[in-house]
Amino acid sequence: MGCPQTLGECQNSRTREYLPVRITEVLSSIAFVPDGLNVCILGPSDSGKTHLAKALGIVACNDYKVEYHHCESYLEGMVSLKETDYKKYDRKMTLLSKLDLLILDDFLPHTITDEREIKVMFSVLEKRCEASKSTIVRSQREPKSWASMILNDEVASNAITKRATKHYTVVINTKSAN
Repeated sequence: MGCPQTLGECQNSRTREYLPVRITEVLSSIAFVPDGLNVCILGPSDSGKTHLAKALGIVACNDYKVEYHHCESYLEGMVSLKETDYKKYDRKMTLLSKLDLLILDDFLPHTITDEREIKVMFSVLEKRCEASKSTIVRSQREPKSWASMILNDEVASNAITKRATKHYTVVINTKSAN
């Protein structure tokens, strides 16, 4: 049985447009992973963002270490782990910096009001950038609105945004099927 998400389905159609032009072809080579480049996938609900992120992850799994996480529950779990077992948290952070590709799905669906979650998010992205490891961040929100979603902390927001959107930004626009 084949994988549920395939890159072949991530193409311009009557209902969906991927920008910049030909970006899915560029990313489908998975060359961004060994190069340690990040991908930020943006678009409205039900536009195919998660499908693209998972399809890229599935292809990358053939040659690389990949993890997929729903961002909100991932942050909550990491904060809890940091408070209850710092050694285990530290080992997890070390492992995260060694993963070739980390996919953070549903980035900032709600305002982050817990400063500990902001610190963990920054730490994860910072360690991955320092190690030249790829991260895919998938969000419905435009990066310019992230500051208001991160405790209105402009410094933390800028640092997180800079790391999450550093290399490739894919915008998926939906169109009416006429």
